[in-house]
Amino acid sequence: MVKIGNIELGEFPLLLAPMEDVSDPPFRAVCKQGGADLMYTEFISSEGLIRDAAKSRQKLDIFEYERPIGIQLFGGAVDSMREAAEIAEAARPDLIDINYGCPVKAVACKGAGAALLKDIPKMVKMTQEIVKAVKLPVTVKTRLGWDDQTKNIEEVAERLQDIGIQALTVHGRTRVQMYKGQADWTLIGKIKQNPRIKIPVFGNGDIDSPQKAVEYRERYGVDGIMIGRASIGYPWVFQQIKAYMNDGMVMGEPDMSERVSTVLAHLNFSVQWKGDKLGIFEMRRHYSGYFKGVPDFKNYRTRLVEAPDYETVKEILQEVREKFSREVIAQ
Repeated sequence: MVKIGNIELGEFPLLLAPMEDVSDPPFRAVCKQGGADLMYTEFISSEGLIRDAAKSRQKLDIFEYERPIGIQLFGGAVDSMREAAEIAEAARPDLIDINYGCPVKAVACKGAGAALLKDIPKMVKMTQEIVKAVKLPVTVKTRLGWDDQTKNIEEVAERLQDIGIQALTVHGRTRVQMYKGQADWTLIGKIKQNPRIKIPVFGNGDIDSPQKAVEYRERYGVDGIMIGRASIGYPWVFQQIKAYMNDGMVMGEPDMSERVSTVLAHLNFSVQWKGDKLGIFEMRRHYSGYFKGVPDFKNYRTRLVEAPDYETVKEILQEVREKFSREVIAQ
């Protein structure tokens, strides 16, 4: 049984990655239904939280059906991160996660996210202050290092464990790599094999099939896997991995009826959380993923994106269900 503090996550948990502009409550809801064991909010700016910025505050919204769930924070100032962690704790998540992995220039240039990989003493100090400030378990998500010359994740893992983090997720790329090239899990495996490391170690990067999930579990010995991009428009990835891990069963692709039902559920959560106008607008980014691989779908996708209201979207989706119900979809 994998545990973070007192949070029990099962024998081999599948985690939904925190993704900016993706893993909001509506998306998390369908991923939870799809089998995700632990989820995180989008990353939240510490400066935004302590200034009471509306966008940052809204990202603190969590719901009982999502549990266990972590709030993820990023920032470059120790005092701001400590204060933000206290604000986040008041929102009653199950844990606080610190982002030391975001490679985006707008974040790293402010000394936050992956930029802390260039200043390990500051990373350690910031983490220690947050661990002391909150009663919840504190976890960290990071990368192998800043670049190929500074892959310092083995040292980072030991030092962060020593000051009290209760789980570590490592993306198998450096900051310089961004999301290019192939993720290298070799050092993730070495961390897990280190007899000093007692906390759960989760691997992240390039897991896009049940077969690959099983292969990486066996090869690197990680305690669980975090899935990001493979879940966008495809929340079924979690249950497919679980089915394959449990009994070697390869689940078929979701048919059009299931796809439409999931899109409608996502849409309903989106409208409930953000209101009709914004809820419908923000769903537009998801249609391509949900209907990827469907032949001759361009016209329907255009109509969905241009649909002005909830009822129109529902009508188009019903039309899609009826037209493509007998089609075989290649993922």
